[in-house]
Amino acid sequence: MPTRNVNQPRGHTKRAHPTRLCVDNTMPDKITHWIRPGIRALSAYHVPDPGECIKLDAMENPYTWPEEMVDAWLQRLRGAALNRYPDPAARVLAGRLREAMAVPTGQALMLGNGSDEIIQIIVQTLAGSGRVIMAPEPSFVMYRMIAAFCRMEYVGVPLCEDFGLDLDAMLAAIAEHRPAVIFLAYPNNPTGNLFDADDIGVILDAAPGLVVVDEAYHAFADASFMPRLGEADNLLVMRTVSKMGLAGLRLGLLAGPSAWLDEFDKVRLPYNINVLTQVSADFALENIDVLEAQTTQITRDRETLWQALAAMPGITPFPSRANFILFRVAGDADTVFAALKADGVLIKNLNPAGGSLAACLRVSVGRPEENRTFLQALHSAIA
Repeated sequence: MPTRNVNQPRGHTKRAHPTRLCVDNTMPDKITHWIRPGIRALSAYHVPDPGECIKLDAMENPYTWPEEMVDAWLQRLRGAALNRYPDPAARVLAGRLREAMAVPTGQALMLGNGSDEIIQIIVQTLAGSGRVIMAPEPSFVMYRMIAAFCRMEYVGVPLCEDFGLDLDAMLAAIAEHRPAVIFLAYPNNPTGNLFDADDIGVILDAAPGLVVVDEAYHAFADASFMPRLGEADNLLVMRTVSKMGLAGLRLGLLAGPSAWLDEFDKVRLPYNINVLTQVSADFALENIDVLEAQTTQITRDRETLWQALAAMPGITPFPSRANFILFRVAGDADTVFAALKADGVLIKNLNPAGGSLAACLRVSVGRPEENRTFLQALHSAIA
């Protein structure tokens, strides 16, 4: 016998609501109303699909691990407790990073899901009405983007023609805008050069707020501000393990005085470094000699690649202390980029950025055979 809800009047039959196709013609108006104009004006960070191309566009380490090291890593992963939250402080990994990165005694350490998250944590913590983020231009695009995310004004100070710091312009901008934080990529991305260390020292003295030296490419640079931590109370050093061959793990670190990092840690989301990253990065740094051998090979191949580019008519490569080379072409850079891609080689086209990057392309240092294929394709593209 059918049952009836006791609260339903006799003689009343409950009818199911018909399925309705919801077509909301007001969606554009809702987007306009609810999404901040500053966000709507942005373009999402675009990562192209490489397809079958040789991938030389993202400054990645092109080498994998030896098979026996992969086997040992997979065995280590068997002990990872996926049913438990990871150590929120990643204490074992932090200790390993302190040793591997030579963090000075007495300096604090905070880990992030890549350096992007660390930049966002810094900016979120410092954000306030009328406050400014400053960086040289051109430089890492995320400084500008995260400033927009956090409703902070971004001031870019143009570099000199040789991509060195324009110290006078930087000091004038510091005096005018009183930035809460200055980001200095060292080496710089996308130009590859190291800024003059004495100039950075002058900026540290002049800056009213923080100066973050972003050493994403430290492994290839043979220069660092890490040993100088503690000399100035506004100096922080940021690094990532991505360029060392661990890009897939998304792990960055920030080192500096605990008075600053304790405040940033309040903004860091809990458990931001997952258990697989913690275990894998600790294992990789335990075998850092393998990573360092790969870095040495890449640095050697960078010089070979630079010499080949310098000898090519119509190509002007810029000096690099990173794992990539920026170069300018005499012809149409967009056409050269498209020809390379059609020939199965994907690099980075910086020509659309304009300004000092007009006619510029950037190539990551790959394996020797990948570099040779790139050079052959470039020769054909400019012929």
